[in-house]
Amino acid sequence: MGNTGLIYDPRYLGHDMGVGHPESPNRLRAIMQQLEQSGTAARLARIEPREAEDEWVTQIHKPSYLAMLKSHVPANGRVSLDPDTLMSPGSLTAAYLAAGGALAAVDAIMSRRVSHVFCAVRPPGHHAEAGRAMGFCLLNNVAIAARYVQKKYGLKRVLIVDWDVHHGNGTQHSFEDDPSVLFFSTHQYPHYPGTGRESERGRGAGEGFTINVPMQAGEGDEEYHAVFQKSLMPAADAFKPEFVIISAGFDAHRDDPLASMGLTEEGYADLTRIVAGIAKRHAGGRMLSSLEGGYHLPALATSVDRHIQALLAA
Repeated sequence: MGNTGLIYDPRYLGHDMGVGHPESPNRLRAIMQQLEQSGTAARLARIEPREAEDEWVTQIHKPSYLAMLKSHVPANGRVSLDPDTLMSPGSLTAAYLAAGGALAAVDAIMSRRVSHVFCAVRPPGHHAEAGRAMGFCLLNNVAIAARYVQKKYGLKRVLIVDWDVHHGNGTQHSFEDDPSVLFFSTHQYPHYPGTGRESERGRGAGEGFTINVPMQAGEGDEEYHAVFQKSLMPAADAFKPEFVIISAGFDAHRDDPLASMGLTEEGYADLTRIVAGIAKRHAGGRMLSSLEGGYHLPALATSVDRHIQALLAA
């Protein structure tokens, strides 16, 4: 086994928002098939997720929101939570397993079983607000994991790097007044959900600990590399994170149907190496990566594979 772990559970496939919805169970099927065929899967330590405990979920989400989710689970069919986000009978279990997969990944990293973990989970999380589902997301997996790192293990400074093509509004709002979490986001702008202006820098004690870098349609590997070198690295080196989390969306790929960016699989590997370097310098290599978006199945699968191969080489 290498120094990289993988979180996956077939129950993630039980979240099904219907035929034609881009956030489909086929996303994880494509990823897992690619990892098996390339041989990457055999190099990974498999880590079992658990359902996240409400003790940790409520560090980010309101208890009233969780009660609403639990009361809305359909016995069959689907219920709509927002125009883009639906629940099927297996959705809430999948969501708790997605958040709990991130917690299990933290445990594996902190126990030194592995240095880094890729969480092949769904539903994604970074749009989920304290009291609201949105943008395909039910529970904010990375935000819950960040608080868990701090509260359970006593680490003080956590860096969250969100390279999904859509701005992680829920994650930003979770920590915007908190100087113990540095949130860095690149995203196509203007684009859903409409947040993520450069002027959004946090507030109160957290001012300056939110860094948004809006990207223009068509920008790709070269532009992203420059942004990570010029904006992320100096900020991260000054912050000195003790744990690093990636909101790993792969929808800024040039083939993705929901956006207009130009990243390639090798571009994602390059960004991975940059972030892994930050983790190595400051966090003992500790890094968790959790799947967010990515809707062109071949591009998603190969990008995840290259991302994980870069982790294995870190």
